[in-house]
Amino acid sequence: MEKQSINAPHESIWTRIFQSNWFVYVLIAPLFLVLFAYVVYPFYQTFIQSFAGDEALFHYKKFFNVASPANLEALWTSIYISIISVICCAIVGVTMAFLLERYNFPGRRILSILVLVPMALPPLVGVLSFSFLYGDSGIFPRIFQHLFGLDHVPFSLKGIWGVIVVHTFTMYTYFYLTASAAIKGLDPALEEAATSLGAGRIRVWTKVILPMLTPSIVASSLLVFMISMASYTAPLMFGVERTMTMQIYLSRTNGNLEMAATQSMILSFVSITFLIIMRWYQNRRNYQNLSKGISVHRSEVSSKKIRVLATIASFVGTLILILPILVLILISFSVDGAWKTQILPTDYTIDHYIALFTDERTWRPIWNSIQMGVVATIGNIIFGVAAAYAMVRLNFKGKTLLDILIMVPWALPGTVVAVNLIAAFSTESIFSFNQVLIGTFWILPLAYFIRHLPLVFRSTSASLVQLDQSIEEASRGLGANWWYTFRRIVVPLTFTGILAGTLLALVQSFGEFVASILIYSTSTIPLSVAIFQKLYAFKFGTACAYGVLQICLILVVLIISEKLSKGSAGTAI
Repeated sequence: MEKQSINAPHESIWTRIFQSNWFVYVLIAPLFLVLFAYVVYPFYQTFIQSFAGDEALFHYKKFFNVASPANLEALWTSIYISIISVICCAIVGVTMAFLLERYNFPGRRILSILVLVPMALPPLVGVLSFSFLYGDSGIFPRIFQHLFGLDHVPFSLKGIWGVIVVHTFTMYTYFYLTASAAIKGLDPALEEAATSLGAGRIRVWTKVILPMLTPSIVASSLLVFMISMASYTAPLMFGVERTMTMQIYLSRTNGNLEMAATQSMILSFVSITFLIIMRWYQNRRNYQNLSKGISVHRSEVSSKKIRVLATIASFVGTLILILPILVLILISFSVDGAWKTQILPTDYTIDHYIALFTDERTWRPIWNSIQMGVVATIGNIIFGVAAAYAMVRLNFKGKTLLDILIMVPWALPGTVVAVNLIAAFSTESIFSFNQVLIGTFWILPLAYFIRHLPLVFRSTSASLVQLDQSIEEASRGLGANWWYTFRRIVVPLTFTGILAGTLLALVQSFGEFVASILIYSTSTIPLSVAIFQKLYAFKFGTACAYGVLQICLILVVLIISEKLSKGSAGTAI
């Protein structure tokens, strides 16, 4: 009894602190400071630059000039590609998550592993592998040309639909990861109750399951839309010149910084508008799960016909998923310059892999990416989880502003983020501790941190929305303070969502190219830039060897995460 009487005042003081009205501002103040220093200030410089010139709105009038429609065509093309990419990724990702989480069928285990393969493909090499497979001089078009004795390849992946196919293959994992985490938390009793009341399967899906997945779908839609709007590599490789990112790159390359700033502002406006619309749609209803953590039980497929179809579909799906990896591995063993017009490379070597670990210059980019990715991801976890908790659980003025500020870096192309950082930190600044960051190790982790903060934030928010707040209230009612409740209850119950966002942030840091290409230095060359340099030099074998090693690094991350979660994050990875 004496121990309780001694601790009671201490606990009550901390409880009052954590529950006080001003504590929420203590929690969010560091995040606002970081966002102001590394997002608002650089973005403000771009905004001011867009109005430069004798006439304030000159560049905006030029952008919307119908007589010169290049910019308007680029805007429409980017929006069209992004919307179609969201729809296609949602169909593929949510369907795969539902099938793999709800049913046991032949091939499910192998598919549940291979469905994550696109995460391991860096953007440059991922697009290149599709070109090797389905492009004008790709393996499959050449096979059909050879079989039928044609003068030209009968088909090839190119243009807008080529970009959409690549986006769908490489981005559906955003929907799959967040939807899987949400599906694991659904209570089967909800569906059983709906069925007992006479609802059919379609009605159960549309009225029970799909609404509960809305937070995850909204979070994924935002990420896919913004990634698609900022996509640069796929349009470049498939000949789609009229996109916003391409126009920005061309404007900056030609020295027209004011027009590039104008294009960046318009691109940001479109993405932020989409963010507001999606957030409004999500906030229309309450999606909390009151099941206290009951998980889904997989149903065994008993029909022989369906099992046969599932086996065939699993085989075809597995082949489609691993083909880009297989062609990547194949070309990584090819001799540079030996593969020209043949269907497959004719000369092979292991020298590319030997060089990765024996040549210091070849190994340096790999080690740089590991270091910078880990540093950036640690920051993403700290600030992303804190921001998600503040947005979902706490009431304070400026919620909408915080939400928008976190998503703005994702809405901006990597090129714009990099140029903004260059403008802000080419000289000494209080936000860089009176140091010049350009040319140092820290500028790249800073860019990765700002770019990928929305990943952890959105994924954690989706998990928190489904966590019933009464669980936390019950913990505090039993005497636990806020920090103990957060550490022992909130984090474990939302760990799957946090882990999903963390892995996505780490993987994206390993493969970030567009921002890296502008701010790296000779001593801090990341893996993505090294791959680009090899591709530009037509050293496809070395570039693909880098890509295979990157896949291995990502697989190590997946295995470690699976061990840390003790098997509970299998689908969230």
